[in-house]
Amino acid sequence: MHRRLIAPGALAASFLLAIPASAASYSPGAPGIGDPYYPAYGNGGYDVSHYDLRLQYQPQTDELEGTATLLATTKQDLSRFNLDFLLDVSEVRVNGVKASFATSGEHELEITPKTPLAKGKTVTIVVRYSGVPSSKTAYGFTSWHRTPDGGVGANEPEAAWWWFPSNDHPLDKATYDVSVAVPDGTQAISNGTLQSTSSRLGWTRYNWRSNKPQATYLATLAVGKFDITTGTTESGIPVINAYSKDLGDNAGAARASIERTGEVADFLTEYFGPYPFNALGGYVPNTTTGYALETQTRPFYSPRQFANGSNVSVVVHELAHQWYGDEVSVAGWKDIWINEGFARYAQWLWSEHEGEGTAQELADYVYASHPADDAFWTVAPGDPGPENQFDIAVYDRGALAIQALRNEIGDDAFFAILKGWPSEHAYGNASVGDFQKYAEDVSGQSLGSLFDTWLFQPSKPGAPAAQGASIARAAGTDGAASGTPSRPKSWKKIAATDSVHDH
Repeated sequence: MHRRLIAPGALAASFLLAIPASAASYSPGAPGIGDPYYPAYGNGGYDVSHYDLRLQYQPQTDELEGTATLLATTKQDLSRFNLDFLLDVSEVRVNGVKASFATSGEHELEITPKTPLAKGKTVTIVVRYSGVPSSKTAYGFTSWHRTPDGGVGANEPEAAWWWFPSNDHPLDKATYDVSVAVPDGTQAISNGTLQSTSSRLGWTRYNWRSNKPQATYLATLAVGKFDITTGTTESGIPVINAYSKDLGDNAGAARASIERTGEVADFLTEYFGPYPFNALGGYVPNTTTGYALETQTRPFYSPRQFANGSNVSVVVHELAHQWYGDEVSVAGWKDIWINEGFARYAQWLWSEHEGEGTAQELADYVYASHPADDAFWTVAPGDPGPENQFDIAVYDRGALAIQALRNEIGDDAFFAILKGWPSEHAYGNASVGDFQKYAEDVSGQSLGSLFDTWLFQPSKPGAPAAQGASIARAAGTDGAASGTPSRPKSWKKIAATDSVHDH
């Protein structure tokens, strides 16, 4: 046995190397990512590449416990950093070493690692936690839906805080592994592909994987008793749908709509290009809320979306988001038009496909339905403000802007843009300004005036809609010649499919 002798000078040098070169260069990461709509959302100083969530959930009591492992890279010299989270934390480790932690604000978990973190380093963060999600609120609301047989995490622009710690903003997208143990006879639904299931000691564990970058608000968890159907699209994408067993009178209409998911996805590939993920589906838990949400690969639908019968249009809306909103996510929440305007326009394209009114007819009808003094025209879809982020004008006036763009540049350039945009910013983020530049590049036209008129001015536009009406009249559309187009057959259903979110 040999003991290596180290000279005192070498020992001192080794010790100094373990200490950050300049303590002054290390500072706390920002408690928000910098979004002007939601200054406290997200965090600064690091970027998450992967979330591994190992959870156990008891439906009878709504108790959730778990361990979240986050793989991240530092973007600055960090003395401290935040995660967005609401449940009770028992332990945090950073690179295997226990870290101190505290809570602040409405939803901030402040973590101080034992050793400061240098910029550009990979970091492993482990958070052990537990709690009752339905007992937690922030800013006066909850994004956790309690159901008769379990619970659901689904909302926009925030949902993660109630079930996993995160950097909660679309600018920080990551891949996910979500493993959930629930009592036998209960199912756990999440995003992506179901990798495996196993049963042990009265619990069944479901292992789900999302292998493409996913924004935190698009991650979802639903636990309950579901009927599950499986299939594939024509292109071979696996489809998993789940329906609560207690949907009552809405059950048939929900199935009649969501079972067409594969058909709808294949239809949308004609306009938006190849489906961007390796899984597809939808789920309907027994919630009392009324909205639907584009949770990645597996949209959430409330039963109320099917209260009046089948509603394939809402399926079209949420699946269109898989390209416009999920594959390409907003750079900031003010860019919401790129999500909602194009998802609404996809409904208009589906209406035309089904022979229930063309996109132009629907545009003319929406335009004529709102007089010049209607508050509808005061909301600017290109920057609506947080109070109007999900206003009907973002959807309908947003879709009108898209039809105006189509009329301005012609179908060849327009459909090239629809298909090219998702691949131009695949699995990343982009702004309204980025879209305008892309449309100008593809069309070869200056479009600043058109975008300003339709997306930013607080008044009813003139000439572009008149152009649309003249096209409709030339085509012999009933009712268009009077300046008040007749209501397309699909209008009532489309108008009811707004992804308006609960706060």
